[in-house]
Amino acid sequence: MTADLTALDLEEAGAVLATESARFASFGWMRGTSGNLSVVLGRDPLRLAVTASGHDKGELTPADVVLVDGNGAAVHEGKPSAEAELHARVAALTGAGAVVHVHTVASVALGHRHPGGIVFKDIEMLKGVGQPAHDVEVTLPVIANSQDMKVLGDRLEAAREPRMPAVVVAGHGLYVWGDTPRQARHHTEVVEWLLELELTRR
Repeated sequence: MTADLTALDLEEAGAVLATESARFASFGWMRGTSGNLSVVLGRDPLRLAVTASGHDKGELTPADVVLVDGNGAAVHEGKPSAEAELHARVAALTGAGAVVHVHTVASVALGHRHPGGIVFKDIEMLKGVGQPAHDVEVTLPVIANSQDMKVLGDRLEAAREPRMPAVVVAGHGLYVWGDTPRQARHHTEVVEWLLELELTRR
């Protein structure tokens, strides 16, 4: 552990992420061992608790997290998600306190259909991401996938829409963030609802 963070801090973060993971897994959004979540534990230097690699996200325990640095590398021990670097990039770029990555059918399908971004307008549910329900268009960015997290992070930074706390990675899934794990959960559920609505319209 680091000077400012204790094993108890990491365990408490693990308990929160285990609960959130079980919720998303119950929706079918984290099938198999897919998906990953993180919560920021410190800013100077940046430290995040990230779900460990290779675990069923519906069965996580408080111990199934890894402390990582601002580059997504394990600080002490354990194997974090392969996408931990992108979680750290999102946290640094947006100031988010928590990041959610899920693999939903709607996000993958619409990412293919709308490579330039998915536009939402005049939908009451937009209030769930802090936007007016009417007379404003909000675009959910879509970026091309890459196995290189630096490349993916650069694409996310270039495409990010500050009014939308999410981005779709084409052929992959959805990244969403918020100030807290609870807000990130709410944002994820709202954005996924918007995507499902758009999918049914087509």
